[in-house]
Formats: sequence, C-alpha cells, structure tokens
Amino acid sequence: MDKIIIKLKDGSQREVAKGTSILDIATEISEGLARVAVGAEVNGKKVDLTYKVEEDCELNILRFEDEGGKEFLRHTSSHILAQAVKRLFPNTKLAIGPAIDNGYYYDFDSDHKFTPEDLEKIEAEMKKIVKEKLELEKFELPRDEAIKLMKEHGEDYKVELITDLPEDAKISFYKQGDFVDLCAGPHVPSTGKVKALKLLSVAGAYWRGDEKNKMLQRIYGTSFEKNKDLEEYLHRLEEAKKRDHRKIGKELDLFSLQEEGPGFPFFHPKGMVIRNILESFWREEHVKRGYDEIKTPIILNESLWHQSGHWNHYKENMYFTNIDEENYAVKPMNCPGSILMYKRKMYSYRDLPIRMGELGLVHRHELSGALHGLMRVRCFTQDDAHIFMLPEQIKDEIIGVIEFVDYFYKIFGFKYHIELSTRPENSMGTDEEWNVATDALIEALKEKDLQYKLNEGDGAFYGPKIDFHLEDCIGRTWQCGTIQLDFQMPQRFDINYVGADGEKHKPIMIHRVIFGSIERFIGILIEHFAGKFPTWLAPVQAKILPITDRQLDYSLQLQKQMAQKGIRVEVDTRSEKIGYKIREAQLLKIPYMLVVGDKEMETGTVAVRSRDKGELGAISIEKFIEDTLVEIDNKEI
Repeated sequence: MDKIIIKLKDGSQREVAKGTSILDIATEISEGLARVAVGAEVNGKKVDLTYKVEEDCELNILRFEDEGGKEFLRHTSSHILAQAVKRLFPNTKLAIGPAIDNGYYYDFDSDHKFTPEDLEKIEAEMKKIVKEKLELEKFELPRDEAIKLMKEHGEDYKVELITDLPEDAKISFYKQGDFVDLCAGPHVPSTGKVKALKLLSVAGAYWRGDEKNKMLQRIYGTSFEKNKDLEEYLHRLEEAKKRDHRKIGKELDLFSLQEEGPGFPFFHPKGMVIRNILESFWREEHVKRGYDEIKTPIILNESLWHQSGHWNHYKENMYFTNIDEENYAVKPMNCPGSILMYKRKMYSYRDLPIRMGELGLVHRHELSGALHGLMRVRCFTQDDAHIFMLPEQIKDEIIGVIEFVDYFYKIFGFKYHIELSTRPENSMGTDEEWNVATDALIEALKEKDLQYKLNEGDGAFYGPKIDFHLEDCIGRTWQCGTIQLDFQMPQRFDINYVGADGEKHKPIMIHRVIFGSIERFIGILIEHFAGKFPTWLAPVQAKILPITDRQLDYSLQLQKQMAQKGIRVEVDTRSEKIGYKIREAQLLKIPYMLVVGDKEMETGTVAVRSRDKGELGAISIEKFIEDTLVEIDNKEI
C-alpha cells in the first residue's frame, strides 16, 4: 500500500496510507482529538473530516475553538436552518447560507413573512434535526445534471448560481437525510455535532446584494458546541443591546440621524464636546511627533481620481457633481489631496520624512440597508496622516506609527490584535514592489515582537496593510487603525525629492489612521463605556444639585469657580426634590453629583456623590477641584 507523509502543525510528521481520511488520522493521533475535531486544513484549504488525503501535505486538524474551526459547525448550522424552513414552509426557495463572524445566516424567498414566533418554531425543528444525527454526505455532479437536480427541487436561485459556473465544473452538494443543498463545504460530519443553537433575528437582504434584485428574508443564527458558551454569548448580546450607541446617544443627547440626511449624522452640543476633546488630543499628540496639520478640499476634479486609481477601484462608492461644465468628485479618501500638498514644492532628501496629518471629511456611498448609527455612515472624518519618506526610513517610520497607535489605544483602555493583509487581485504595481512593501511591514512587526494574523489577498489596491482591531469591554472587536505602505501613488502622481546625488527620486508613502473615523470611534466609545465616559471625556463632568432655592446663588458661584478652572459643570436649578435630581443625574451618567444644602453652604463644602464609587462625603470645593483636575489631566479610565 502506498504511503504518504503528513506534516502536522506542531512540526511533527506521520506516515499514513494514501487515501486515509482526516478522521482516521485524528483517531490515530488521539481518540480525544478525534472526538473534538470539527474539520481540518490541508495545505491551508479547509476540508471535511471525511476528506481522504492522497499526497504528501501539511495538515492542521481543527477543533471548534481553533481559528477557523467555528466555520465548520456554523456552516452546518445554516444547512440545518434551511432544512427546518423547508420542512415547515415547503414552498420556500433557498438562496445562500454561509457561516459569518459569530454565527451564520440563510436567505429565503418565501411568500410567508417570517415572524419572531416563526423563528421559535424553526429553532424547535432545528433541534429535532440535531437529535436525528443526520450524516452530511458530499457528492458531485456535472453542471447539466446539477442544474437538472435543482430544477426538480424548484430551487431557482441555485440554478442561477450553477449557471454562472464554468461548463466543465464539477458541482458539489451536501445531503443530510432527505435534504440536499448546493454547497462547496466544509461541514462537520453530522447534525448531531451542533449541541447548542439559537436563531437571533430576521432581516431583509437583496439577492446577491444588488438593490435591483428581489428582497429576500435573511434569518440570522448562532451555534456552539456547549450550551454554556451559547448562554455566555447571548448574555453578551443582551449587554450589547443595553450599550447600543444609538439608544445611549439619544438618551444623552449626543447625536442624531435625521430623515433629511440618511447616513449623515448630526452632532449635538454634548456630542461636540466629546468630538472636540478627541480632536484636540489628536492634534496635541501629532504635534509632539513631528506631524504638520493640513486641510484639503472636499470636492476635487474627476481627473484626479482617474490619476489616483480610485476611479477604477472605487467609483461605485463615490458621489459626483458638475461645476463649470467639468466633472468633479466628492472625496472618498484624503490621500490624493495630501499628495497635491506634497507636490506644491520640491523637497530634498534632508527634509524627509514629511508627516502630514489631516482630520479630513470624506463621503462614501453606502447602501441604505448597511447604514448603522455612527458605525456605518455616508460621511465621516478620517484622522488621516500621510508620511513621505526615503526607502531607508520605512522600518523606523512604521515602528513609529505602531508605537503611536499603541499609545492612543492604551489611553482609552483598549486591548487590540493586529492583522497583516497582502496583495489583492486587481491591484496596482509590480510583484517586486509588493514584496518589498510586505517585507517591510513584517520586519517592523517582528522588531516590535508583535503577533499578527495573516490575511492573504486582503490589502488595499495600492499596497499591503497592517490593521488594528480593538477589543471592547464585552469582547467585541472593531477594526480602527491601519497602516498602509504605498509605492504606487508617488509614481502615479510623479512626486519626487532631490537625493544626495542631486537626482530626482520617488519617495515611499505611508497612509495611516488611528481613530479610523471620528464618528465611528465615538460610537465605539459610547458602547465600550455604556455612556459612562471617564471624567476627562464626559460632556458634563459635574452637576451641582442645590437642595432648595436657598442654595441656588451659592451653587452658581461654585459653577463659576469650577468653570474658570476648566471643569465642565452644570447647576440643576429646578424646584424638584433632591432625590429626583440625583436620579436624573445618574441616568445622564454624570461622573460627579455635588449636593449642596445649608450645611455645605455654611462650611464651603459640597457633598460629593460619585457615579462609579457612590457617596464620598463632604469635601471642600478647592479639594474637589484639585482632585478632579488631576483625574482629568491623567486621563484616568
């Protein structure tokens, strides 16, 4: 019998018979591993446990908790969902049903409008299918036979998908019991592997994401191996609902989205306080690190966007206008404006690096269904910076940006992880340029001893990138900061510097953001802190609560004294009971409530109630001001 060599993730090797299944290999390694395995990667490609290895390869056997492992269970869960829907609503037509982050969905075309009560029935049917422990069996058909099979089942959307595939393609299906679905996989071996599942919601979704196509019904769900993990996840979802920035933003009067401007947020006075603090902090820290701030126009001639490459790669997301019988575009990105700023003069190699920062307002067209509060909008302010440098400065500049990003995120108490994305299809430039750029990013990450996840083919069209994904206090991640290394734009715009040899040379360019988008970062902060902003960020840092009108003049004097020291303070002048005033200040999540009665007025004190620590007792106003200013200056979380 022919033997092949299997190289495992830990570097060890095993010799097995050609044609051995992944499950048999897992069993040979350890019966415990075989029990928990959900799938595998063979030479980086995800495959089922039933897959038979026919040649020497690298093998990574995956458990549910491994990176990529959840996809197997959740993809199978989407098939269980589709099977349950077909059992309960037989006339439903199936579209697509992938695994996604934190779960899965399936799109359905049905005359019946699914309700929350329907989701309960479908979920109960799914649990029956799990108990049936149906095996998932893969089979392939030629294209014409695959089309015939799907026509027999009345699955028009599947027929369309198959029709788009090459004529000589082998089309794969998965069968579980009497249910068959067009699918490339991968899956767990049996429906019985899905121990804990939950349907979450139903929403509308256009077929193939095209608003010209029919609106389908998308059912979202999630699944886990253990009920305990499902319960923890559902608890996080409930916590996320409480922290929804749209709800808190309305309660705290921070921002709104109006019918007259869908996707274009309005910032209210209190929201502007937070925004201005963030922007001031951004400016201060950039000055310290040698950045010059610039401002470039929102509307620029269409020819610029052809030159930059955005026209070919991004025009469907752009807005356009006509001025003086010429075509213009509203900028979706700030980089071409920064390049024009660099190009206004000739620099020497002695001048580089040039670091230009811009809080630039950009506009991008998003489908209405994708809009979500401040997290997905049509206009937002990017805290962009563009660094123009010599080739030998690349690593130091990247390291400088990495350290800058790390400093920023630690100020707000965020943990983060890093992802490196490489050359995508439909990109600009030569292999050599991309290899140099990618290697430079890797070297910088290694020098800082930073772990990263590799995303092959997910870079920008002009260069590879490092992305920073923040983790908030309930475990969700948000992609914010990015560092993109670019050899292309300097060539396309023919920008130069004079080298030591007296000749013209092309600089290398870094594109980078830290907040990512000011609007989105504020949304993240609202949810991360659940509206309980640290004192330095809070729109109102203290509220003075006089018990009766007798203390009103004294309270107004205190307000003036505190405001002169830079503390944002309000006085509740209403003739309400003190308990009511305290409760309302707590609902507004104000860090400090200063209760003032006759005793406090006589002694020059305030009775301090902390939002986070409760009653702190009577404190002199001078001491309160001193302590609060220290807390603000230190940006305490």
